[in-house]
This record gives sequence, C-alpha cells and structure tokens, in this order.
Amino acid sequence: MRSFKMIVKARGSFLKVTPNKARQIMDLIRGKDVNSALATLNNINKRPVVYIKKILNSAISNAKQKGIEKDHLYISKIVADNGPSWKRFRAAAFGRATPILKRTSHITIELDMKL
Repeated sequence: MRSFKMIVKARGSFLKVTPNKARQIMDLIRGKDVNSALATLNNINKRPVVYIKKILNSAISNAKQKGIEKDHLYISKIVADNGPSWKRFRAAAFGRATPILKRTSHITIELDMKL
C-alpha cells in the first residue's frame, strides 16, 4: 500500500459559500492534474469556483517556491469543512421571526507529485 505525502497545501478560511455547494465543484476536480483542474474550473459558472481557483493558484505558487513545476502536480486532497454560521432573522407572519443561517466554509487543497 502506497502512503501519500502532501507536497504543498493551501487553505482558505471563513469563505462566504456553503460547504455543500463547494463540494459539488470539488467532486469534479478531485484527483485531476492541476492543468486540467484549472481548465475545468474556467468552464464552470458557479460562485464557489472563484474561491477554489484562488486557493488552487495559491497552492501552485507554494509549489513553485519549493521548486516544483506546475506540470508535475495533481490534487491529492480537497476538502470543504464547515465554518461558523452567521445567524440572521427574517420577518414572518403574525409578528414572528424565522432564523436564517448564512453558512461559511474552510477549504483546504493539498497537492502531490505525479509518479
């Protein structure tokens, strides 16, 4: 069994996007090499793509600092964890208020070298 070692890592915290919506995008690029993941993200029209591209580019530049070329990398792990929720209230009938949870997320991307 091969043990995976993370080469580079980038993390975005307290992002104003729900983890479930971010995971829909992440499932499309998980395990792909970096170039095809960026090409896929450029053709998706959803808001989490902006955050994921920014974090992926940060991870790529972290790899360049270590002397690793972009062509040798793939996404070994990409995770969206729950962040704190903003609690808000909306007016409802009969003078009541209904709660609204505006969710945030922490996105982590780990890159590894292709064999």
